[in-house]
Amino acid sequence: MKPAFDFKLQDQDGNWHSLEDYRGKYLVLYFYPKDNTPGCTKEACAFRDGRDDIRALGNVEVVGVSKDSVASHKKFVDKHHLNFTLLSDPDHKVIEAYGSWQPNKFMGRSFIGTHRDTFIISPEGKILKEYRGVDPNDHAAEIISELGQQMHIQ
Repeated sequence: MKPAFDFKLQDQDGNWHSLEDYRGKYLVLYFYPKDNTPGCTKEACAFRDGRDDIRALGNVEVVGVSKDSVASHKKFVDKHHLNFTLLSDPDHKVIEAYGSWQPNKFMGRSFIGTHRDTFIISPEGKILKEYRGVDPNDHAAEIISELGQQMHIQ
């Protein structure tokens, strides 16, 4: 297992977060392209709706990251009643560090942007599992299942 990359980013309320803040907990760190777009909203709402199942597993936090601003994240959280932290990475340095800043295509147009990727990070700060190019329709359920298995093993 390789160490997770450290970060220091602001959440939707302007509070600073770092990887160290999650030491001792499992961290579901997911990267997504843009607030209030259909796929990103579906993924965020699935994590919101699965929060009780995630909490039932024990010491787990879910954190979303995109290059959107703190203000955009605040509106997204408020509009969809999200019950977890969103971090703003406007310079996409953390997104790049996790290998999630990649060429994309959308409606025939090519551009560089954030891929929909998720990392499960151990309480010791190690990457337990990577999910690349996830499907927002069933990803939260997939993560809950994987966390249950990981936490049962350890």
